Amino acid sequence: MPSRPLPPPPPPESVRAWPDRESLLADRARAMGELSRLSMGASRLMLLWLMATGFAAGWGLVGGALKTFEERPDVLSAMFGVILACMGAGFLLPTGIVIGLGIRRDKVVRERLLQWSSLDRDPTTDARFRSPGLSLCWFVPSFLLCALGLWLSIVAPAQAEPGRETYTHVAVMMGLGLILWLTGLLGAAKAVSHYRWAVRLLPSSTA
Repeated sequence: MPSRPLPPPPPPESVRAWPDRESLLADRARAMGELSRLSMGASRLMLLWLMATGFAAGWGLVGGALKTFEERPDVLSAMFGVILACMGAGFLLPTGIVIGLGIRRDKVVRERLLQWSSLDRDPTTDARFRSPGLSLCWFVPSFLLCALGLWLSIVAPAQAEPGRETYTHVAVMMGLGLILWLTGLLGAAKAVSHYRWAVRLLPSSTA
């Protein structure tokens, strides 16, 4: 899936050729605005949740396959279990790769955002990047996902009863809880990181 190209990093200090400070600030504002949208836009949050949902679906299918094998199936049931396992891998592998690439891309976006913001200060432009509402839109649902995932990971093994819940069932529930927790952690960490960057940027620009 093609991704939107990132703004390039600022040129090295030895080859910078802005005719005046206004030109530098204009390029800085454009790059920071684009990088902020690529990092904290609503589409990025939706993509994170979509990939986490696909990964969770794949894990659920693998769990269904393991449960089938655990029950000592006949040939037909074993074949069905293999099909479930293949379908689960079909979800897990691509979504896992996309999540990994997204984390690496976010790191590059963060580095370039820091590079552009360190070039100069512009109180008028920098004030719009604080956007606490956007950070809250990332943080609140991500925190709730963390809480739900942690609860699920703890409650599943704690409430398991011998002879009623199998080891596979407990493992699947704990895995789903871990997926929710990690997804929420990624979102919450990004929200906190962006807000801390914006808070550091503004006092220096308004001093």
